[in-house]
Amino acid sequence: MRKKPEIKGRTEVARSRLFTIEQVDLRFSNGAEAQYERLAPASGYGAVIVAAMPDPQTVLLIEEYSVGTERYELVLPKGRMEAGETPEQAANRELAEETGHAARRLTHISDLALAPGYMRHSTSLVLAEALFPQQADGDEPEPLIVIPWPIDQIHELIHDKGCTEGRTIAALYMVRDFVARR
Repeated sequence: MRKKPEIKGRTEVARSRLFTIEQVDLRFSNGAEAQYERLAPASGYGAVIVAAMPDPQTVLLIEEYSVGTERYELVLPKGRMEAGETPEQAANRELAEETGHAARRLTHISDLALAPGYMRHSTSLVLAEALFPQQADGDEPEPLIVIPWPIDQIHELIHDKGCTEGRTIAALYMVRDFVARR
């Protein structure tokens, strides 16, 4: 394993309600120095994405407006973690807020990086099973539509339904394989 560069300094360049832009000054093991900018979450707590499965063949998606692409997307429920929450606790909260369900069984599958070259952000993938009705108030500006989707039809979701959110696509394949190996 290569030796990581030494961080010589960190400077906050800008801050918004959700993000901080940092300048990071590095010195590499060969003596080269470089400055990078990275996007960091303002809260520093990370995020979760939830694969809620009411049965072993079905996953719950939500239809949610994505301002970045200016269209509705079919995605897995997701959101940021609050102070003191574990990934499982945050997943159950987000699940109740976005789908009207909670889970009796939660399994942390993996952590996903969005764009590790310029983002200091991690999203924890949590599998939620043994679902039961539980509604919680969330921060969504409009009601979300919950769509049960066959886990073995990921290809159709991506190509026919326009699901383009990378975390959702990666998470679906990871969860499908995880469930199949049990």
